[in-house]
Amino acid sequence: MVYRPIRYEQIMKIAEDYDVRARRMFNGMGIYTGERMFAFLYDEEIGLKLSPEHQQEALALPGAEPLRPDPQGEPMKEYVKMPHEVLDNYEVLAQWIERSTTYVQRKIAR
Repeated sequence: MVYRPIRYEQIMKIAEDYDVRARRMFNGMGIYTGERMFAFLYDEEIGLKLSPEHQQEALALPGAEPLRPDPQGEPMKEYVKMPHEVLDNYEVLAQWIERSTTYVQRKIAR
């Protein structure tokens, strides 16, 4: 049986236009566009890799925080755990996923 976090189908549906693939890692699953990971899923959570400007905007949302899949570990650099209010709103989550994929694709082009 393949482990899939609860939010797996949700993010794969939203991000299908970005040529995404998933890879199990640590205690969750990395979601990639090309060779760059833009999201990390674990349990019911989604962390998105965001530009510094979008990190600030996301962290201002109630319930958002730096992504820390291991409560004892360090936060994942550039990743924000998105609040459930965002995760439960398809259109809003799609906007954040677009920001995340655009950011990692821009980093590839550099």
